[in-house]
Amino acid sequence: MTTTATAPEATLDTVETVPSFVQDSWWTPDAGSAASAVAVRDASTGEILAKVSTDGLDLAAVVDYGRTTGQTELGKLTFHQRALKLKELAQYLNARREHFYAFSAQTGATKIDSMIDIDGGIGVLFTFGSKGRRELPNAQVVVDGPMEVLSKDGSFAGEHIYTRIPGVAVQINAFNFPVWGMLEKLAPAFIAGVPTIVKPATPTGYVAAAVVKAIIESNILPKGSLQLISGSVRGLLDVLDYRDLVAFTGSASTAQSLKSHPNVVLGGVRFTSETDSLNAAILGPDAVEGTPEFDAFIKSVVTEITVKAGQKCTAVRRAIVPQDLVPAVVSAIGARVEQRVVLGDPRAEGVTMGALASLEQLADVRAAVQSMLDAGGELAYGTLDSPSVTRADGAKGVVEGGAFMSPVVLSWADAEAEPVHSLEAFGPVSSVIGYKDIPDAVRLAARGGGSLVASVCTNDPSVARELVTGIAAHHGRVLMLNREDARSSTGHGSPVPHLVHGGPGRAGGGEELGGIRSVMHHMQRTAIQGSPNMLTAVTGIWHTGADRNFTVETEGTHPFRKSLESLRIGDAVRSDLRQVTLEDITAFANSTGDTFYAHTNQEAAEANPFFPGIVAHGYLLLAWGAGLFVEPAPGPVLANYGLENLRFITPVAAGDSIRVTLTAKKITPRETDEYGEVAWDAVLTNQNDEIVATYDVLTLVEK
Repeated sequence: MTTTATAPEATLDTVETVPSFVQDSWWTPDAGSAASAVAVRDASTGEILAKVSTDGLDLAAVVDYGRTTGQTELGKLTFHQRALKLKELAQYLNARREHFYAFSAQTGATKIDSMIDIDGGIGVLFTFGSKGRRELPNAQVVVDGPMEVLSKDGSFAGEHIYTRIPGVAVQINAFNFPVWGMLEKLAPAFIAGVPTIVKPATPTGYVAAAVVKAIIESNILPKGSLQLISGSVRGLLDVLDYRDLVAFTGSASTAQSLKSHPNVVLGGVRFTSETDSLNAAILGPDAVEGTPEFDAFIKSVVTEITVKAGQKCTAVRRAIVPQDLVPAVVSAIGARVEQRVVLGDPRAEGVTMGALASLEQLADVRAAVQSMLDAGGELAYGTLDSPSVTRADGAKGVVEGGAFMSPVVLSWADAEAEPVHSLEAFGPVSSVIGYKDIPDAVRLAARGGGSLVASVCTNDPSVARELVTGIAAHHGRVLMLNREDARSSTGHGSPVPHLVHGGPGRAGGGEELGGIRSVMHHMQRTAIQGSPNMLTAVTGIWHTGADRNFTVETEGTHPFRKSLESLRIGDAVRSDLRQVTLEDITAFANSTGDTFYAHTNQEAAEANPFFPGIVAHGYLLLAWGAGLFVEPAPGPVLANYGLENLRFITPVAAGDSIRVTLTAKKITPRETDEYGEVAWDAVLTNQNDEIVATYDVLTLVEK
């Protein structure tokens, strides 16, 4: 008789500890000192994969390293330079994402789940790498709004600027998206120049650790800009103060506990949270069976309760539908689940829905569903029994150590039942409730107490308007779904880096993402006051009233003859006067076809309260302005690529004269090109030095 040897079952003593990366080195507890080590298990098999412990970790030293080394190294870079590093990092990780999928599968995630988490997280890096260069200056200060003149002579003024906070960004992440959750918080903090300390959730933190390992190996990020704590961070808030920020994603109870810490309540630690959310999807009364909207609604609900096994803070928890459509919706959801969902180990061929992240999570979800059943909910589809699943070897059966649960749909005879609006089962669970009319649907959606996202599925513009305006203040994001965008929509449950992710009330009241808005969350807005020269010195942007250098007079050089390297803020040119004649105005009207009466009819123009009679076209004056300031020979100025902030102020009549004063206002070198952008402050004045027009001229200039 022949026996086959099997590997002994792993124990806490035989598995490795998920490491932390702190003070630019990998760290694990001393052997034998990890008394509080926690086991991390494969979600599908229950096998122990690793253990997690931070026994002996000096949290104060970790924070201090971020505030010192991290702040110093990031402070050497401009917004554009940081953005380019994010792009480089995204490319590096993108080439290795298949490596991360193997770790992700152990969390119960299918290939699609892993793509959402891993590819989605890398996509956030790409987005911020692009937006940081397109929407922020190549500097370290952001100006917020125009200068406010505070004295009659213009010698004293004020404005607002953003500078980075001087501490660290502590990012406490949830178990469901160990990669996306980490990278979507890292990206805006990094662009802002604030060092990150990542604390992933224990059950899936090993996936985050694998990605951090790759990040460190890339050697792209500056020292101290990223640290990872794998395990408990009790006492971390004790060493934070007003310089620091905490971004938390997780349960409302944990968020409340953290928010009540004295250093948050009294010490000024910035705290933002994204927590439990009873998100709603509302089916419009026009979206009856057979319409594209009904089909899109069913697809959306099923997607949201099966992707990541329903473990999404954005999943549809309440499907709010017309009362007479409740049976049809329940039936259609069940039919789509039967057709599309194969439950099992994500490493098995054909599986479309994996396990929950842990047995503890499975127990919590089952308990929540049972509480809802006890409160009047009815099991319209699914079961709470252990389901038969596809194992990794392709065989069917019940896996005792796996955290598997079939999709569950609840229906409610009483749409007002409290648990459906207050209790979240964080798994493959959704409730279908009926509404009487549009105001009733709005009211039911609001019963959730604030959420991250809601969907409105209708092809009726008036229904969309009434629903969206009624529910918008209760949600961080509203998706309008109809036949026009059903195929192109990113979906109810997918936050995009361009738009705000967060929500009011129960959802935590926080805000993440939203493009450059999220960068500003890591910065302090400060009002600064002083002379125009001092405002210019601080911001790097020329302010009206600050000194100018009329280079033709002082250096014998037109500023358009200066390369980006030699051009300075405040370099300027002032033209001679050019007179405008009636013949000029008439010729421009005839050649352009702009025969508006103010330019062609003396009597009608005089009757207009804005004009003294026939006046020159504004665009004639702009064209003449260009002719007055241009330096025609080939040189450093490569192209004019636009005008901004154009305002016409004083009309110019025949016989008046104009001149232009052009001042280098803002210089933005491009990190990857042999040219940069220069914004010129342009002011047209008449013979009486009255302002005719103001605008910014945008040019591309060789370095």
